Amino acid sequence: MTNNELADKIQRLEDIEAIRNLKARYCAFCDDGYDPDGIASLFVEDGVWEGGVHVQGKYEGREAIRSYFSKTSSRITFAVHSVLNPIIEINGNTAHASWYLFQPCTESGKAYWVSGVYQDDYVKVNDEWLFKHLKVTFNFWTPFEQGWVKEPFPII
Repeated sequence: MTNNELADKIQRLEDIEAIRNLKARYCAFCDDGYDPDGIASLFVEDGVWEGGVHVQGKYEGREAIRSYFSKTSSRITFAVHSVLNPIIEINGNTAHASWYLFQPCTESGKAYWVSGVYQDDYVKVNDEWLFKHLKVTFNFWTPFEQGWVKEPFPII
């Protein structure tokens, strides 16, 4: 293996770890009251946050993302985002990853179990990885006492 090949492998591993840390920061901001400035700072200026058909909608641009999350903490007062089993593919200064989500949360005073899949696109800007497009598709968003078998998506 040449020095250049070794350097490329190391860079790939560093990029994967940086993307893991980016996702962890996103989850931490969500779990710390859905900090709108913190969350928005993780996206490129024209980034997109997309919450799937069932729940949240689509927000384009850092300011729209900030505005959406500025209202979220009044609705979702508790959340623990657990993201699992990442598959991260690096392609130069862009990347794609999929992650499973499992999340207990409190929405409008009621406990829920939430599960979904993230499909994220990233771009490296000035040696920093940022979200280009974050999309979550929910498998279920179910009342705690009902579980995901009886009531996978409650009628809201």
